[in-house]
Amino acid sequence: MNLSRFTLLAAFASSSVFAAEAPRPLNFANDIVPILTKGGCNSGGCHGKSGGQNGFKLSLLGFEPQEDFEHIVKEARGRRVFPGSPEQSLLLTKGTAQLPHGGGKKLDPNSEDYADLVRWIREGMPYGKDTDPKMASISVEPAALTMPLKGAQQLQVTAHYTDGSTRDVTKRALYEANEKAMAETNETGRVQLFDLPGDVAVMVRYQGKVSTFRATVPLGAPVDKLPASRGFVDDLVFAKLKTIGMPPSDIADDGTFIRRVTLDITGRLPTAPEMKDFMSSKDTNKREALIDRLLDSPEYADYFANKWSALLRNQRTQPTYARGSYLFYSWIRDSIAENKPFDQFVREVVAAAGDLDQNPPVAWYRQVKDMKQQMEDVAQLFLGTRMQCAQCHHHPFEKWSQQDYYGFAAFFSNVSRKPSSFVGEEMIYHKRGIAQTTNIRSKAAVMPTSLGGETLKLKPEQDPRFALADWMSAKDNPFFAHTLVNRYWKHFFNRGLVEPEDDMRETNPPVNPELLSALASNFVKSGYDMKKLIRTIVTSTTYQLSAVPNAHNAKDRQNFSRYYPKRLNAEVLYDAVNTLLDVETTFAGQAPGTRAVALPDNSYNQTTYFLSVFGRPDSSSACECERSQEASLAQSLHLLNASEIQTQLSRGNGRADTLTRDTRPDDDKITDLYHIALSREPNAEEVKFARAHLDKKTAGKASDEASKGKKEAYEDILWALLNTKEFLFNH
Repeated sequence: MNLSRFTLLAAFASSSVFAAEAPRPLNFANDIVPILTKGGCNSGGCHGKSGGQNGFKLSLLGFEPQEDFEHIVKEARGRRVFPGSPEQSLLLTKGTAQLPHGGGKKLDPNSEDYADLVRWIREGMPYGKDTDPKMASISVEPAALTMPLKGAQQLQVTAHYTDGSTRDVTKRALYEANEKAMAETNETGRVQLFDLPGDVAVMVRYQGKVSTFRATVPLGAPVDKLPASRGFVDDLVFAKLKTIGMPPSDIADDGTFIRRVTLDITGRLPTAPEMKDFMSSKDTNKREALIDRLLDSPEYADYFANKWSALLRNQRTQPTYARGSYLFYSWIRDSIAENKPFDQFVREVVAAAGDLDQNPPVAWYRQVKDMKQQMEDVAQLFLGTRMQCAQCHHHPFEKWSQQDYYGFAAFFSNVSRKPSSFVGEEMIYHKRGIAQTTNIRSKAAVMPTSLGGETLKLKPEQDPRFALADWMSAKDNPFFAHTLVNRYWKHFFNRGLVEPEDDMRETNPPVNPELLSALASNFVKSGYDMKKLIRTIVTSTTYQLSAVPNAHNAKDRQNFSRYYPKRLNAEVLYDAVNTLLDVETTFAGQAPGTRAVALPDNSYNQTTYFLSVFGRPDSSSACECERSQEASLAQSLHLLNASEIQTQLSRGNGRADTLTRDTRPDDDKITDLYHIALSREPNAEEVKFARAHLDKKTAGKASDEASKGKKEAYEDILWALLNTKEFLFNH
């Protein structure tokens, strides 16, 4: 008995005693920098900005740990750290706000972060060994999840190191939701959803590595009946609507559709005869036929040339630039009119050489003179990638490094210029030599390298821009086709599959990845046919859904369960107002009647206040965001009481004057106004209200006074129509 007890005791003792585990050695880059990043110490608004803050500088977001180590440990005679009494170190007393600190309290003395900083200082502030493992990637769990409205989920983030080890870094990672209206995150990785259905992604960042958590949030309504699908666009949109339980709106009526698609493709209102013919047609394919007519019209080329002219920075900043801006605009318009394949269009811009007479796209190089700016514009405009951040440090939200930045810029390193025979113009040519640039941090030479690809070995006589164009237009390029179809999707739906449309990265995923991939694949197979892409989009049932919400989709902003109304942009609205008021436009140097959407460059913004106040872009960047879609008080006041509008309303031979002299019944003339302005029949109440206003202005007056009163009444009716949301929006 005693022996068995002794045996049992010995066995228990041997199973419960462990060797004490030695603390893991701290590594500055792996353990200390993430603490500074989490606290925001190395952010652009604090010590991470270019000049530092109050004499203390850190690398932005900790991308240069060796420099940070020097600043903390050795700079200012080591005054920021005190190994003899770590708790008295300036790094900690400032961080905990024991001493005055402009950034406030960043550290809790009871936290694990504080304890690690104390231990690191006590151990002599080691930087770490060259043999220490480096972080290779991070992962987040769960990576994707279907969650209920107002649900919550705690994320777990794991860092993976080069030696195969892993570490839980949930508390030190940074979190940011891409749709702030759908979700918020706290410092420890807890995701809290709001009451909006759809998809939301949370970007997780740790030590320059990023990962993404994606939540699908169903509404859960029954989707028993769907409109007929017209192809893969509808198949993929409707599949998503079924998944999240969101019934789509009904199909838009013919009047709404002709106004919508005419504005979206040609930038103009449909004429009254066009509208009446379309409404009365019994052809079951009349919508497809209308789309084909619009795509074949000169107005289509005008409207999309206006879009690309702004994005390609066709500016007239000097009088001597006029000839070039006209030539470049004409080339863009002709390219769109002939339906030039998009890859050829881009190649002719990116690899342009010669003078303006021979090759108008060289005008792009007139506005984008710097090699870095050329690269950044190409990346953002044609690849949906914003490279600006990577010039000075690793991109905070992407995988691109400084080496990637300068490798991509090297494609433009041999672009040279010399004076042309025309004053203020230049010839662009390829300067023979090895194409390369220099990384400003490492000082190493960098050869042309495609994004995520291999360094190219080019001969001195080879223009690397042609190699760049070849890489971009390759069928397997992961950026080129996706960016264009996303940009055009936004043009028609007022919301990209990726938003913003030129910020396509892993941490900003599309709301319908399958649809984006299918559109891109179809675009490539078509030979980069832009008209076919547009036709694919606008013939879909999805595009033809009503903007009127049903009982379930009023809050939808990303699933395309209905058409999202959008304000008419500056040029389109200017033309629409003039069409409604029957006023011929006049612009300096342009033929009478030239539409605002057909103006060649930005110079008319300064001479036409309407275009300026309603947000026509100045063509100073490659970003669609330069075009303002936001409503403002100045815009409302301009439409309500600007002298320009009042003059156009009362102009002789204008719409009000013509209607006054028209002997037809007033009801017919009121109906005509609704056809012109809104592409629909007025309802009985609208006719009654307008007729009552006409009667009020003319009742009991002599002939001349009655005529004057009628003209004023028609001016009032026109003024009221052009100030309605129904007129100001495409819907």
